[in-house]
Amino acid sequence: MNRPLDLGTPAEFRTDRLVDVLIPTRNRPAELAVTLGGLAAQEGLPGFGVVVSDQSDGDPAYAHPAAATMVRALRHRGHPVLLTRRLPRRGLAEHRAYLLATSAARYVLTLDDDVWLEPGALHRLVTAIGELGCGFVGNGVHGLSYTDDLRPESHGHYEEWVGPPTPERIRPDTPQWNRARIHSAANLLHITEQLALPPGAWRAYKVSWIGGCVLYDRAKLVAAGGFDFWRRVPEKHQGEDVAAQLAVLSRYGGAGILPSGAYHLESPTTVTDRDVEAWEAVLADEDAPQPA
Repeated sequence: MNRPLDLGTPAEFRTDRLVDVLIPTRNRPAELAVTLGGLAAQEGLPGFGVVVSDQSDGDPAYAHPAAATMVRALRHRGHPVLLTRRLPRRGLAEHRAYLLATSAARYVLTLDDDVWLEPGALHRLVTAIGELGCGFVGNGVHGLSYTDDLRPESHGHYEEWVGPPTPERIRPDTPQWNRARIHSAANLLHITEQLALPPGAWRAYKVSWIGGCVLYDRAKLVAAGGFDFWRRVPEKHQGEDVAAQLAVLSRYGGAGILPSGAYHLESPTTVTDRDVEAWEAVLADEDAPQPA
């Protein structure tokens, strides 16, 4: 029998660590187990913390034996894990804001519950943000079912940073917005193969936003407003990660990192009510003419 799982307490968890991983989840016990399994196999970064916040309709996903075993594996390897529920649901941005508030770490990785990280991916991201000094770095996720789907027309949006990233004000009507096209399908996998980087090498490239796996300098994310805009958007929205990243980009800069160690599980979404793009609502407020 799978014995009762210790949930941990917020007070004990919230300490001064280098990295915490923040995972929102809903109705995805199998995917969550895979995501946690990837974290349990990370190397070169001892003691990072993990927070799972569940909004499942029934039992929490972390109660599934497979997910619970990965929680125990993480703890066995020296990683504190906090398991919480955030109900009633108030939207994606509110859920992200709640997760962010659980952490006092230097860096926070916002990781979706359907992303597997290969060993060494987290260490590479932490190394990159430490060297670059920007507001965030991220791994665009690979869709391996698209491995044979070459899209060279999208590869042209790949542009490396020369030196540390600088702040950028990116909007949908700017050419920089199209950088997001390189994160579709398996484009990053194909670009990485073309670069033929030596073992241990990585590159920082210019982005508009990254979905699924983003490591923030927590203080800079908070200073840029974090996800506090959740009060200004309808509950049924998507694009909350885009809104937060655009704010951080405009103040501190950001970058994608190759090679990416993030792999999308390609499961159906559990967020089916997406009436509003949060970033559109936030930008409309920010870019509105100010009274004279």
